Amino acid sequence: STQTHYGMCEEKSTRKNPKLFLVYLPYGPNIGKIDIIEKTTVIVGNITSQADFRIDGKVEGTISTTGKVVIGEEGIVSGKIICENSDVAGTIKGNLDVSGILSLKSSARIEGEVVAGKLAVESGASVDASISMKGAKKMKALSSNEKINSEKTA
Repeated sequence: STQTHYGMCEEKSTRKNPKLFLVYLPYGPNIGKIDIIEKTTVIVGNITSQADFRIDGKVEGTISTTGKVVIGEEGIVSGKIICENSDVAGTIKGNLDVSGILSLKSSARIEGEVVAGKLAVESGASVDASISMKGAKKMKALSSNEKINSEKTA
């Protein structure tokens, strides 16, 4: 069953954004619950939580959680995501730092930089990003002389 909990919402209207809202999501006792950002919702700002997230709307800013982030097919994130695990079927423009498993579905669109512990990519996913794996040894291109020397010793 899905559990719903609510954060506080504070209206911060400006001339540029006449209907800008700041959302303060619950922190602490809601570990293990899922915060859902519906497809009609736009959040501008940073989100810090220990809960899992499902994003079907639009987020502009940084999402930082010790949980899992799921980006639905219509979800769009412009900014940075820092999380434990992530399933992406929507669009991310920015940086993605996943300490565990990053799963890119066939409808995923990624632009930016990706750092992941493990990576799974379905056929059809669009990835225009630099990708590095956590814990992987850095590889360096060998010069022509180094290649010849390594072949002689082999």
